[in-house]
Amino acid sequence: MRPIYDCFSEDYKYPFGAIEREENCRFTIRFPVDTMIEEPMLVMFRPGFKERFIKLEKGETIEGYTEYTCIYSPNDLGLHHYYFSLLINHNRHYVKKNGASVGVIDNGDLFQLTVYEKGMDTPDWLKGGVMYQIFPDRFSKSAKPHENVPFDRKIHTDWNEIPDWKPDSHGNITNNDYFGGDLKGIEEKLDYIAGLGVNIIYLNPIFEAHENHRYCTADYSKIDPLLGTEEDFVQLCNAAKEKGIRIILDGVFSHTGADSIYFNKFGRYGDKTGAFRDPESPYREWYSFMDYPNVYESWWGITTLPNVIENNPAYTKYICGEGGILQKWLDLGASGWRLDVADELPDEFIDNLNKSVKSKGEDKVIYGEVWEDATNKESYGVRRRYLIGGQLDSVMNYPFKEAVLNYVKYGDPHTLVDGVMTIVEHYPKPSTDILMNFLTTHDTERAITRLAGEDVGWNGREWQSQHHLSDEQYAYGVVLMKCAMVLQFFLPGVPSIYYADEAGKEGYKDPFNRGTYPWGNENDELIEFTRELGRIRRAGRVFAKGTIKFTDVTSEYAIFEREDKELGEKAVIIMNRSKKKLVRHISEIAGMRSFMTIHGREICGNICVEPFGYAIIAVK
Repeated sequence: MRPIYDCFSEDYKYPFGAIEREENCRFTIRFPVDTMIEEPMLVMFRPGFKERFIKLEKGETIEGYTEYTCIYSPNDLGLHHYYFSLLINHNRHYVKKNGASVGVIDNGDLFQLTVYEKGMDTPDWLKGGVMYQIFPDRFSKSAKPHENVPFDRKIHTDWNEIPDWKPDSHGNITNNDYFGGDLKGIEEKLDYIAGLGVNIIYLNPIFEAHENHRYCTADYSKIDPLLGTEEDFVQLCNAAKEKGIRIILDGVFSHTGADSIYFNKFGRYGDKTGAFRDPESPYREWYSFMDYPNVYESWWGITTLPNVIENNPAYTKYICGEGGILQKWLDLGASGWRLDVADELPDEFIDNLNKSVKSKGEDKVIYGEVWEDATNKESYGVRRRYLIGGQLDSVMNYPFKEAVLNYVKYGDPHTLVDGVMTIVEHYPKPSTDILMNFLTTHDTERAITRLAGEDVGWNGREWQSQHHLSDEQYAYGVVLMKCAMVLQFFLPGVPSIYYADEAGKEGYKDPFNRGTYPWGNENDELIEFTRELGRIRRAGRVFAKGTIKFTDVTSEYAIFEREDKELGEKAVIIMNRSKKKLVRHISEIAGMRSFMTIHGREICGNICVEPFGYAIIAVK
């Protein structure tokens, strides 16, 4: 039985997904031929604006169903909602969404249409690439001595120790322990990184700061002395470029550190400097004081992170102006920025940031940290316009992460299909092509722990410090991790490997997810698997811009297609998450077209996929 409407199918909505401004989009609903339909209309509106009614014309009758169709061409950018209104047997009814995509009578939600700027595009060099995220203090330590390192930092002498997790005697978490990973250490490991197929390195903050995560910026204009120097950064970018790798930086622009040249609460930078200590400071107007100097607005009430007023002209100029912070580091070799807590950056600031970054070349990329669907995100009462042009190129893809990990761990096919397809439908394709697809970040537990360990729930640091994977859990985690990585590498977007995930690193949340890379104790099997995925991905042009279609997903396996019609290429990916061998006749996958097995075994016309294995077939 055909559905009335399905927004995931081009039989009902063409083209699929988000559309450009002024682009024609065809909408079709279908009813059994003997259903009395009158006054069928598409009802389209933007939140806060009046509804538009577009008449659906009666069309063909196919296989016992009559089609009702219209063309809609939007003039306005941004988020649109729609549903269908019609009379059935002279009674008014509405077709709305049930679940992720299917239209039902009366009881449902609104459908979404995202409209983005005509001609919007994103940097091609990212498409088809592989990203590697590095938490700089914990990746690799060179032998280079560093000058001007603050005296009050604790430096671990044992690289393999667990990061400090207990509060101090006052009950505070100081994040004041360091392992000494540095920029030279990253440069020394570029061959290893390149061997994974990586062409993008995303660095967590590298600017001077006085906690090990460095999200409490002390000076945007300087490299943290424990990481190295400005010259080290330039040399890293140049060395990476020689290996076909670009580097993007983490920009923390919603707040600074209280312990900074700008705020200087603790006097590190002098007795009468900074907004806290000098009411005449040039930085005073960056901050919002309710009762100067001790009561001020801070990030989530954390007083060590005073909020900035991003649209203050002096602050905007300092960050986004000609020769400002953004451009300084781009000029020195960076290829873009990832924006921390993008939800808390006002639209006007992101507009200015985009102009500043893109003035250095359209190939410079801007990512945003957004945990939800970025196309319908509302923060602080404002509907955000991140991905419709002039702001972000793309975002961190938390919805994909949840869909992939939950499917691999629990096996619910709807979790995967609905989670992935909803994002692909809502996001502009240029943004989808470069989505930052990760399984772990510095803010989440390690993927292998999430997949095979006990759920962390609300358990705190003490519980987390005492819970590790058993040998049996770890072995199971490795095979599940491989399944998750197959999805990560071949779904739309750019796979982003969190350092040491590929080496089998485990750990719950901060700080256990931020342990050091286990040099000399890596899981070589998992590393080689990562290299294999990287080689296949970088060699397959279809993975750069190809569309996605799930053809068969069960609790035991997932089969999906990536297709690039311009190239005339298609790849079929089969991921088996079960303990049983999966066998499919090649005709079920390739039809009568020619094919080539990229990975997997072909026996007597069958594709055989081992338990927890995968296969990839190129179809022409």
